[in-house]
Amino acid sequence: MDAIQKNLLEQVAELHDVPEGAYNIRANGKSAARNTTANIDIVTKTDKDGIDIIIKPGTKNQSVHIPVVLSESGLTETVYNDFFIGDDCDVTIVAGCGIHNCGVQNSEHSGIHSFHVGKRSRASAPRSAMWSATTARGTALGRTS
Repeated sequence: MDAIQKNLLEQVAELHDVPEGAYNIRANGKSAARNTTANIDIVTKTDKDGIDIIIKPGTKNQSVHIPVVLSESGLTETVYNDFFIGDDCDVTIVAGCGIHNCGVQNSEHSGIHSFHVGKRSRASAPRSAMWSATTARGTALGRTS
């Protein structure tokens, strides 16, 4: 990742280094880095762009980071991320989108997220890591369904 992308990661996901635990970092339309853990698996979808995040039952005090950064002009993408959170979980999800676009074309990332939450489970997202954009000409869209 270049300096612009690293700066965006700091702004949208408060990442100054590779996070501990599970993560999937997407940069300019491609997976830049991924790590899974014994309790959190991240699997690339085969039918469309996106990932499945599978959190095993009983997972507590763990987090998953799925930030996106765009630094290319004219890049438009839509990804579908599905969270499958087992019963009795307490996890933190850090998802952010940062766009730095100094070109003449719009850049856009749309993340469509669905959550399947098990019984007695809780998933939280820090307010500071919500969808945002740093851009000259660009948009960042975040939706949950």
